[in-house]
Amino acid sequence: MQSELSLNFKEEQYLVDTAGWLQRTKLEKGASSLSIMQSRKSLLRAHIIALVLDADEIVNAKRSMKHAEVVIARRAVEEGRGLFVIVNKMDLLRGKDKSSSYEQIMEVVQQEIQTVIPQITGIPVLFISALEGRGRTTVLHQVIDTYEKWCTRLSTARLNRWLLQKVMSRHSWKDQAAQPKIKYFTQVKARPPTFVAFVRGKARLSDTDIRFLTKSLKDDFDLGGIPIRIMQRAIAKKDGSGTSKSIHSVGRVAERIKSDKRERGDLVESKA
Repeated sequence: MQSELSLNFKEEQYLVDTAGWLQRTKLEKGASSLSIMQSRKSLLRAHIIALVLDADEIVNAKRSMKHAEVVIARRAVEEGRGLFVIVNKMDLLRGKDKSSSYEQIMEVVQQEIQTVIPQITGIPVLFISALEGRGRTTVLHQVIDTYEKWCTRLSTARLNRWLLQKVMSRHSWKDQAAQPKIKYFTQVKARPPTFVAFVRGKARLSDTDIRFLTKSLKDDFDLGGIPIRIMQRAIAKKDGSGTSKSIHSVGRVAERIKSDKRERGDLVESKA
């Protein structure tokens, strides 16, 4: 089901509901099989993924995500899509110990998300009731907010001020001569935000360094729930003539970059 929304938002939003396809088996043929394939294609075409969980199931099972939902979350990150989580059916908690149920769900969902996809921090979690219509506007605003973050572009000047004033002052490499030195930092594309760290010397940034830079970008520029790609390039030392040798890559993040001229955001709503 695909529907066009024309509420009081500046941009058109296209919602693609893939409800039910997670329960279907690979053995199904005909129309059902085609529907599954189409849903998966929609998942890959989407800009923003909303993973829908069941509040009542979380309370009863003490866990929030089934295997198929874990697969969707990881695929969203691998494909560089913005991600947020919706916990639906909160109305079913009525009559239970509401405060403890809310706290339990919030704790279980946040912990499990962080375990399943530790490379992405700050993924928004929304609590709604589709039956009662509570949270619909919140979801649409979250789509727009996540899409805007996904399209973030930061100037090189701003990034290098951030690097000198915040990052270098709180990282262990700042006083170690043997550590790689980032000469400058720049963004090369958006959707998702992708950056290049130009490093002087033979040493390259470690995985720990990359994780630190990624976390700092998310915390300082409010990019929670957005996959961030960081590549690094080595700047060769100057030769005897005083001219620098060519810049060569020492570590690239493999990614698929697709041209997309659409100005609207797409959302795939994935339900179990």
